[in-house]
Amino acid sequence: MLAVIPVRAGVLPAGGAEAADECGRRVLLVGESVEHAAAHLTGEVRLCEAGPYRPGAWAAALAEVLADEPIVVLPASPDGRDLAPRLAAAMDRPCIAGATRLSSTTVVVPRDGGRTMHTMPAPAAFVATLQVGVRGVEPHDGGATVSWLDLGLDRRPIGAVDGGLADARVVEVLAPDAATVDLAEAGRIVGGGAGLRSPEQFEQLAALGVAMGASVGATRVITDRGWVGHERQIGTTGVVVSPELYLAFGISGAVQHTSGLGHPEHVVSVNVDAHCPMMQMADLAVVADANEVLAELVALLVPGAAAAPVAVAVAEGARG
Repeated sequence: MLAVIPVRAGVLPAGGAEAADECGRRVLLVGESVEHAAAHLTGEVRLCEAGPYRPGAWAAALAEVLADEPIVVLPASPDGRDLAPRLAAAMDRPCIAGATRLSSTTVVVPRDGGRTMHTMPAPAAFVATLQVGVRGVEPHDGGATVSWLDLGLDRRPIGAVDGGLADARVVEVLAPDAATVDLAEAGRIVGGGAGLRSPEQFEQLAALGVAMGASVGATRVITDRGWVGHERQIGTTGVVVSPELYLAFGISGAVQHTSGLGHPEHVVSVNVDAHCPMMQMADLAVVADANEVLAELVALLVPGAAAAPVAVAVAEGARG
């Protein structure tokens, strides 16, 4: 298996390292300033400097050099999801979207909105995208063995692909909006659970998210109540996330929810129950009423808001 990872401005996309690990650390980085992205990987890494993202030209050129690779895996990042079906069409192969596990014999994909996992026989040759956050990244020792692949993509005229067909052209790349970004790609998440009293607390949570540049997440109990949309649900039947920072307000940490927490770098939990699973996995556990702490944070960070001070007990380094 080979991981093909699209790179913009030298930045490894969400899920890139996971795709590399899934493929035994056999990687092809293609895009802009790929050498910078290679610093975050180990194993056998090939670099292809291709300039700005041009999916049609990339797919046409890559299809030729990847003909002998039976399994090509891309991360389910925005560019990965866009490039994968184009590459599959250029290679005349099936495309399997959103897999959670891949091998030469079987493929595991979610079904029924993520409520079930379906294991199916792997085709002889295929292109697939790997869901972000589902497998985590294994510890790496040593650096990468780097080689270069020159396809001339950075020197080809912009606007056309082989055969004279028009290619997509990137006009502008907009900064992500934390309120609408896919949870699987969010760097910061503020999550709420059954410990929050009403929909009004989720309005406060959304305001806090805006102030922090964070996306809003929730447990299944909350989405079932209709307080937020199901696309905001984190867990087995929702989205798998791996943010840099996860703030959990009133979340007890049932396995249905924590199974959706891939590998967050830092976890802060606020709960009245100091011994619940969410508090045990937190780097910083705040023993207090989540509603009061939330209101106080909103008062501190959101202009025009006000709240009364709240007394808390803090336990640091709870996560083992």
